[in-house]
Amino acid sequence: MDMEQKLQAATDIVKEWTISTNNPEANRVDAVIAPENVKKAVAALLDAPWGYLSAITGVDHPEYSTDEAGVKHVIPDKGTLELLYHFSGGAVVFTLRLTLPYDHAVVDTICDIDMAAQLYEREAAELFGIDFAGAPSKEHLVLPEDWPAGVYPLRKAFTGLKQS
Repeated sequence: MDMEQKLQAATDIVKEWTISTNNPEANRVDAVIAPENVKKAVAALLDAPWGYLSAITGVDHPEYSTDEAGVKHVIPDKGTLELLYHFSGGAVVFTLRLTLPYDHAVVDTICDIDMAAQLYEREAAELFGIDFAGAPSKEHLVLPEDWPAGVYPLRKAFTGLKQS
């Protein structure tokens, strides 16, 4: 099966949950899905079997304001978070993309489908503030245990911890 056929197969597998698709590179397809369909889409890809989960990536999309000098500033607590579930199948990558609002950054865990997701989910929870409902562990992975609640260092509004 060539790259195009492999990517088309993945696209077909998740077609019923897909809102839109994009081809950012010759060997990649991104499929936008609603958060409530992540478990179904992941299970379908793994059951096919199409490939394996190679990463879950978080992306922060804050809202900005512009001051009188024309400088853009992040508006704290306004924006969306995006999760990208990357699946690798040989030389191709198929990505499921979903968007969560800051004020309800909750998505179902996929650890019950693929335990490899646990590290990625814990990292995204700590660094972006995403709640993976039903996750088997919510313990810290990278940040110290005494890290302040509600402070997410990979959000663009993060400017460092205040010294006391």
